[in-house]
Amino acid sequence: MPISLADIVATLPSDESWGPSTTTDALVDGVPYAPYSKSDKLGRMADWTTEGKDREGRGGRQQYNRNYKDQQVYGAGTSSLFAVQVAEDESSFSVVDNTRTSTKSRGFGRGGATFVRGRGRGGRDQRGGRGTFQRVGQRGGQQNGYYDNRGGRGGRGGRRFGGWKDYDKPQRNRDSSVNIKPDWQMLEEIDFNRLAKLNLETSTGEDIDSYGFLYYYDRAFDRPLVKNNERKLNVVDRVAYNVTTSQDPIINELAEKDEATIFATDNILSMLMCAPRSVYSWDIVITRTGNKIFLDKRDGSSLDMVSVNENAADAPLEASEGNKDSINFPGALALEATFINHNFVNQTVIESETSKHEMAHDNPFYNPSEETEALASKAYKYRRFDLSLEKDEDPLHLIVRTELDAVVKNNISGEDQLLVIKALNEFDHKAQGSGGALDWRTKLTSQRGAVVATEMKNNSCKLARWTVQSILARADVMKLGFVSRATPKAADRHVILGVMGYDPRKFAEQMNLNLSNGWGIVRTIIDMVRGMKDGKYVLVKDPNKNLLRLYEVPAGTFEEEDDGTQEEIVEEGAE
Repeated sequence: MPISLADIVATLPSDESWGPSTTTDALVDGVPYAPYSKSDKLGRMADWTTEGKDREGRGGRQQYNRNYKDQQVYGAGTSSLFAVQVAEDESSFSVVDNTRTSTKSRGFGRGGATFVRGRGRGGRDQRGGRGTFQRVGQRGGQQNGYYDNRGGRGGRGGRRFGGWKDYDKPQRNRDSSVNIKPDWQMLEEIDFNRLAKLNLETSTGEDIDSYGFLYYYDRAFDRPLVKNNERKLNVVDRVAYNVTTSQDPIINELAEKDEATIFATDNILSMLMCAPRSVYSWDIVITRTGNKIFLDKRDGSSLDMVSVNENAADAPLEASEGNKDSINFPGALALEATFINHNFVNQTVIESETSKHEMAHDNPFYNPSEETEALASKAYKYRRFDLSLEKDEDPLHLIVRTELDAVVKNNISGEDQLLVIKALNEFDHKAQGSGGALDWRTKLTSQRGAVVATEMKNNSCKLARWTVQSILARADVMKLGFVSRATPKAADRHVILGVMGYDPRKFAEQMNLNLSNGWGIVRTIIDMVRGMKDGKYVLVKDPNKNLLRLYEVPAGTFEEEDDGTQEEIVEEGAE
């Protein structure tokens, strides 16, 4: 039947527009439709590589598939209409913590056990009592899961440069120095960038008292070695103590006399002052009692160990990361370096009872009636520093126990100069983790500056801590020994290749070490703790990020672990 013109006009829409009706519905016959612009390239119907091209690479860099980097994907200019909505119950999903904790300790030297010596009066946590003194010796040492379980590092900030395929290598995942418990409450998180901006000018400090004695340094070690006549590093059994702050009877007496507000040892304080240089994880136990604050370390803490190539661009690897050489694991190297430092100090002094430098008081940790081994050359100086600011109503003082290792006569004036003696060690300059180190046997004499510069790069944190400890003790000279393995595959035999002496303050300038920044870090942490209630806190360096975290922990934390370690040592001795 033919349609009349009047019927066609009647079917037209009443509004002024014409053509298909507009709609906001994105469905065409029930199927989602993705609009696209005329500028989009129609390359393929489906591209399954899109997700891979947009993923975040290591160090926050974008990774692209270079074969398709210039090609656009269909519908790339619009938001996806096919995004899957995440179920609400997934927001409560969390990963189960399956971190394994290890309580077994391992020593270095012949005994293979950790020795903690002490004597009678007072318990380990009684302030003012003699308690239990942690002793460091050839037959004893501390080892914990930190050095055995953590990996190396992938450069500062998790980025590493060196090879054309380096961008594709994953960042190393290291373990924390202490197991973070569920009942620990995180209070503060401090980034290293903030720490680097802090500054506090402080005086050189004042001496309060001194204890112990010092033997004279043997200048024969300063002479260059004769060819084919290497000097062996010997095992020297001498008693040395590494007592934490709250167990030091002298510090407890000074706290009772209200001589200061903050108390620490140079080992702990140097780690805090050099925190921005650290890569491996470490922790400090902070106890606030009234207006007194004690900075302590745990028994078997990583602070007791000497790290090796911590700051190297390609630090030593763990077995899980492909390292097949067990003597070059980070934990094994740390034990070796700690063993070397203890014996090197004892070997480089001339032991003479008629010619030694006596301090005002005897060693506070040594009891001749109970100890049978000879005492090592060691002096303890208790020094006070003023950390006060102009806005402070009351002065804020810090007392630190510093250590000295030997004394030497000045060639010109004849006066006694105080020494701090440390040792750098070479394990294998060709092995993985050596950090591009030179061969010390051939280069130490001819390219001494290059060798030291490489060590400053690979062991920046360790050398900075040693320098800070020397300055805190007001040592006149810091002696650095260079010790190497007799053969690269033998970690128990070493030779001394040379010894160099440095002024600690000039050495700090060469390392670009700013003590004012270190004191600013200490004051910042102390101010945080002063604003909190009495209790126990733990400051932990994150194992994989450049930041510190401050936790509040229960009062009895670490005490049970210490008791378990004591019982384990007794059982090993009984066997």
